[in-house]
Amino acid sequence: MYPSVVKAAANEDFTLAIVFDNGEEGVLDMKPYLDFGVFQRIRDHGLFKRVRVAFDTVQWDCGVDLDPEFIYAKCKTAAIA
Repeated sequence: MYPSVVKAAANEDFTLAIVFDNGEEGVLDMKPYLDFGVFQRIRDHGLFKRVRVAFDTVQWDCGVDLDPEFIYAKCKTAAIA
């Protein structure tokens, strides 16, 4: 089982600062995905920055959400000091 997302913040460069419930944190770079499918909806930074934690993952008002396993696998993680 993968850790749950407990905090997410959008950065100016279309990355997300993520904190997991196991004490790890990481950065998820969303730029490679913004030209595909539903992710095109969050290419506008005004929409992108409205990310929020929902249940154990992240989602946006426009209906885009991410699988928590994807987030954990793609984040560059490091233990919180």
